[in-house]
Amino acid sequence: MRLLSWNVAGLRAGPGPAGLGALGGDVICLQETRVTRDLLEEPLAMVDGYNSYFSFCRTRSGYSGVATFCKDSATPLAAEEGLSGLLAQPGEGGAVGCYGDLGAFTPQELKALDSEGRAVITHHRIRTSAQQETTLTVINVYCPRADPQRPERAAYQASFYRLLQGRAEALLRDGGHVVILGDINTSHRPIDHCEPGDLEAFQEHPGRRWLDGFLWVPDGPPGQGLFVDTFRLLHPSQPYAFTCWRIDTGARLTNYGTRLDYVLADRALALAELRDARVLPEVPGSDHCPVLAELAATFLPARRCPPLCTRHMPEFAGTQQKLSRFLVRVERGAGAMCQAAGAGRGCSTQRGRCPPRGQGDLLSYFRASQGQLRTGTTPNALGQSGQEPAQDAPGHRTQEMAHDAPGQGGQREPCNGLVPRELMMGQAAGTQDSCTARWRAVLPGPAPPPCCPAHGQPCALRTVRKPGPNRGRRFYVCAQPPGRPSDPRARCDFFRWASKGRS
Repeated sequence: MRLLSWNVAGLRAGPGPAGLGALGGDVICLQETRVTRDLLEEPLAMVDGYNSYFSFCRTRSGYSGVATFCKDSATPLAAEEGLSGLLAQPGEGGAVGCYGDLGAFTPQELKALDSEGRAVITHHRIRTSAQQETTLTVINVYCPRADPQRPERAAYQASFYRLLQGRAEALLRDGGHVVILGDINTSHRPIDHCEPGDLEAFQEHPGRRWLDGFLWVPDGPPGQGLFVDTFRLLHPSQPYAFTCWRIDTGARLTNYGTRLDYVLADRALALAELRDARVLPEVPGSDHCPVLAELAATFLPARRCPPLCTRHMPEFAGTQQKLSRFLVRVERGAGAMCQAAGAGRGCSTQRGRCPPRGQGDLLSYFRASQGQLRTGTTPNALGQSGQEPAQDAPGHRTQEMAHDAPGQGGQREPCNGLVPRELMMGQAAGTQDSCTARWRAVLPGPAPPPCCPAHGQPCALRTVRKPGPNRGRRFYVCAQPPGRPSDPRARCDFFRWASKGRS
């Protein structure tokens, strides 16, 4: 089986149905879908060959959200939204169960932890490589980020981690196997971060301390956790295996990022069934890349989808009328019908509609011969005044211009409103160049940016945002993306203030 996780940073702008199929996962866990139920469209909810399960954020639109897509050959026995059990649905397959000890949380805390659409749990029957039938519970999570500017979010992250651990360990104690896939939003080891900085301070991060106690590593101290980082189990010392990069700096080009996305399996399952674990940085479409784990075990599909499946939603199950059923398609080329209804209004048969009474055909103003352009004046008028006469209503202007020349006693040649293209373009270009030169004399604009000596390319202009005496000042730095000092594509250390004082 192939288990895959990907933070798509928006499902509607993400891989789409074809992209999901190309990933080839038996179970595909997506995070940060950023859709609410009212915005979920059928092509994303009903992917051919898969049954899907969504959790939506209930507090903000376009925020958070996760979705699990299971191949029909991996249809789960049960599916549940959230970690606390508060969102479980009634009926067969509507709850996975095994919630552990929730006494450390108040009902309000549990509701808040499940209100942002950060978890979907699917419960499957599998056959191991030893031909034993058992169960596998897949927990798809999008863990919250600890925002340094918002202390309450650090507390929210810590509570979410505790709730996740309690639920996963309770499921494991009940029998079967458990796998956690998702964006954990913490890089565990210094090797998982491009800029770990001070190692002591790095290790003291609350999220990393939680991972230290939750995970098991070979040859580690006794009393370790029950779950394994599948990638590090197979690749303990592989550097630069990052899964997330800053888009605004172009850091993906230089692979200067962090590893935030994991497939965490219980120790017994990982040691017996794990065959491969990889990151897939070559897959575009998000600031994260997919990660996958391959196990020797195989899925045994359930006969029917659980109640949480999108196939059971009224808007996708065929029980809700769609607006398209009440609309009649108007075919192109229905001009004859339109003419009969419009009673001589000049119907446009190309679009099958009638323009309002008195409105001319736009194409009638562009019937000049090759190399000419219909304009609002004549060559003689341009030569005398350099200005264009006032515009008349459409439908009258062409007739007036056609009779203008004979009224002058034969002094001017009739032109029917046609002016050579070269004349018009030449005068327009001359006027534009002169106007541009005047404006440049008055407003010369900023000086061109300097070039960094290492790459010989124009620098990027930045502004100081941090509080302090230089806040608001602008400066130039190398425009290349950040990276390791040994990477010639990476940003060099060029720096120059844009002005001597504050700008």
